[in-house]
Amino acid sequence: MIDYIINNLRVVNLPTKTDFRGISHREVALIEGSNGWGEFSPFVEYDEFECIPWLVSGIEAATQKKPPVYRKLIPINATLPALNSRDEIAKVLSWYPGAQVIKIKVGSDLTADLARIAIAHEISPNAKLRLDVNGNWNVEEALEFIYAFFDEWDEELLEYIEQPCRSLDELRELKAALMVPVLIAGDEVIRKAEDPFDLDLEDAVDILMLKVAPLGGIERSLAIAKHHGLPAVVSSALDSAVGVGYGIRLAAVLPQLDYACGLATGQLLAADVANLPIENGFVKVGDVTPSEVSMIEHEASTERTQWWKERVAKTWRAGASEIITEMGWHW
Repeated sequence: MIDYIINNLRVVNLPTKTDFRGISHREVALIEGSNGWGEFSPFVEYDEFECIPWLVSGIEAATQKKPPVYRKLIPINATLPALNSRDEIAKVLSWYPGAQVIKIKVGSDLTADLARIAIAHEISPNAKLRLDVNGNWNVEEALEFIYAFFDEWDEELLEYIEQPCRSLDELRELKAALMVPVLIAGDEVIRKAEDPFDLDLEDAVDILMLKVAPLGGIERSLAIAKHHGLPAVVSSALDSAVGVGYGIRLAAVLPQLDYACGLATGQLLAADVANLPIENGFVKVGDVTPSEVSMIEHEASTERTQWWKERVAKTWRAGASEIITEMGWHW
């Protein structure tokens, strides 16, 4: 089964509009199957074991029947990288027409972070803010930042803080120490866990961050959300339109969706394989078929394509094949 995927893999190299977490180009492997297209795009530094759920998700998207949806439009948040120029910030925010929520990357420098927040709030004063730390604070740093934030702005402005500290123990310690109401969203602590089902999130995490590829697809993401019984936000990982489209599908099949989703990260790409327009702060649910013209235009080199094919094979042997066998999937 895997030979078909490897032999027909399409690898593209997509430039970004801005330096996002040190990335200026995004390599993505696309899988065409009996049920459409899927994406395999773990970051290049991940080993084959961390790549397993990404491959399972891509194969699920390409080969398995999609579950019925509860909604056809998904609200999105704007995503603001760690920029400090007002002109740059205004330009990025303009890419998300109608967005009522801004997700801001913070966590490296308190003064610069607060200045970035102030500029974003000035440009979009009616937008709620969510702050993404990627686990870069310890508990003391998180407390210092949160109190500095509330010295400047009302608590109603802040929707939540995503992964302020790295570990569950630190998140639990932070929650216990807080003297102000702050919701904590868990991202890396869930998707990088050896077993996301075997986590005690009580008194540590208020909101689940669901990313369909690193969690192993829609079926597994739904099971994780049901298991923990917490509100969820669906987000993407700088995927192409194919991967983002599958995240949009996950947001559409969740029984309840209380928050805008981070499913417009394609706006950070200078080129993509399909168009996912934002209309009044929403994106539409639907199948995404990559453009043949775009795939040819942004085709990766022969050497890089071979690297991705070998990566798929390694990931398959590392454990993806066992999971798919257990799922009973065929194509």
